[in-house]
Amino acid sequence: MTHDSDSAQPPADAPLPWTGVADKPSYYRLFVAYVLALLATGVVTVALALLAYDLAGEESGAVLGTALSLKMLAYIVAAPFVGAILLHVPSKPLLIALDLLRAGSLLLLPFVSETWQVFVLVFVFALASAVFTLAYQTVVPYLLANQKDYTQSLARSRIASELESSISPMLAAGLLLVFASRGVFMVTAVAFLLSAWLISRMHIPALKTRRPERVVTGFLRGPRLFMAIPDLRGLIALDIAVACATAMVMVNTVVIVQGEFGLDRRASLIAFAVFGLGSILGAVAITPALRLFSERAVMLGGAVLLTLGLFAGTLLSTQYGLLVTWFVIGFGSALALTPATFLIRRIAPPSDLQYLFAAQLSLTSASLLVAYSAAGWLDATAGMVWAFAILGAIALASTLAAARLWPVSRNPGPAS
Repeated sequence: MTHDSDSAQPPADAPLPWTGVADKPSYYRLFVAYVLALLATGVVTVALALLAYDLAGEESGAVLGTALSLKMLAYIVAAPFVGAILLHVPSKPLLIALDLLRAGSLLLLPFVSETWQVFVLVFVFALASAVFTLAYQTVVPYLLANQKDYTQSLARSRIASELESSISPMLAAGLLLVFASRGVFMVTAVAFLLSAWLISRMHIPALKTRRPERVVTGFLRGPRLFMAIPDLRGLIALDIAVACATAMVMVNTVVIVQGEFGLDRRASLIAFAVFGLGSILGAVAITPALRLFSERAVMLGGAVLLTLGLFAGTLLSTQYGLLVTWFVIGFGSALALTPATFLIRRIAPPSDLQYLFAAQLSLTSASLLVAYSAAGWLDATAGMVWAFAILGAIALASTLAAARLWPVSRNPGPAS
C-alpha cells in the first residue's frame, strides 16, 4: 500500500508543474531587488580595497585577499543548506531579513579598527548574499507562467550577474569621488534597504520544496553535468583563468597605485573605472563577435588577452601602463566568461539550466576563493612582479587546458 502511494506521486526532482498563471509584477520587483543587491555588492568590493589599505597599508593585499576569499567561501558553503532553510522559513520574510542583515553589516564596517573585524563582517555579509541568491533562484519559478518565461529569467539573471563585474567598478569609482570609502558603505546599505522594501511589496506563493534526501542529489547534478560535457569542462578551465585576472585587479589595484606608484585615491578609482570600461566594451563586443566566430574562439581569445595582460603586469612602471593593462584584462575577461550563458543555454535542456547555472556560480566562486588568496599573499610574500608572473602562468596553463578540453569539432561555429 505504501509502495503504491509513493509511486503515484511525482518524483521530488521532477520539473515544477507550470500553472500558466504569472505574477509578473512580483517577479520584476524581485529581479530589480536582485540587480540592486548585485551592484551594491560590487561597489562594496571596491570600497573594501580602500578600507583595507587604510587599515593595513602595503600589506592590504593580503588582508583584502583573505576577506574576499572568505566571501567566496560563504557562497560555496551556503548552497547545500538553502534547501533545508526553505523547508522551515517562509521565503518572503527570509529575503527581507537577509537584506536587512546585509545592510546592518555594511553600517558596521565604517567603525572597524581591526582586520579580524573586517573578516567577520565580510563573511556574514557574503553568507547572507549567498543565501539570498540561491533563495531568489528557488522563488523565481513560482512567479512565472511557463517554462519559456523561466528560461528567459535564467538568462536575464545570468547576464545581470556578468554585467555586475563590469559596471560595479565604474559605479564605485563615481561614488568614491563623492564619498569616503566608509561613506560608500552607508550608501550601499541604503540599496539593500530599498531591496527589502521592494520584496515587501511582492507576493510569494508557498513553495513546494524538495524532500531533504533529494537536496544533495540536486546539488551534485550540475557539477556532474559539467564534468560529463567536454564544452563545459573547458569552461571550468576558463573560470580559473578569469579568476586569476579578476583577483589581481580587485586585490592589488590600490596596493600598486598608492603603495608602489605613490599616487592618491583618485588614481586608484581611475584604474578600477578603466578595468570596468574594458569589461563593458568586451561585453558589448560579444554579440558581433559571435556572428563572426564560434563561442570557443571568442572565449579562448579573451583568455589569451587576459593572460597577456597578466604577463605585461610584470613590466609595469607607470600609471598609464597600468591603465592599459587593466583595460586589456577587463576586455579579455568579459570575452572569456560572459558567453558562458549562451554556451550553457545552447547545450543544455531547459530542465538542467538551473543546475548548470548554479554549478557555474559555485565553480566561479571556488576559483575566486583560491585566486583572491593567492593574489594577496603572493604580493605580500614574493612581491608584485612574481604575483603577476605566477598568476599569468596559471592563466596560461588554464587557457591551454580549455583549448584541449573543448574540442573544435564540438563547436557549431559562428552564429548566422
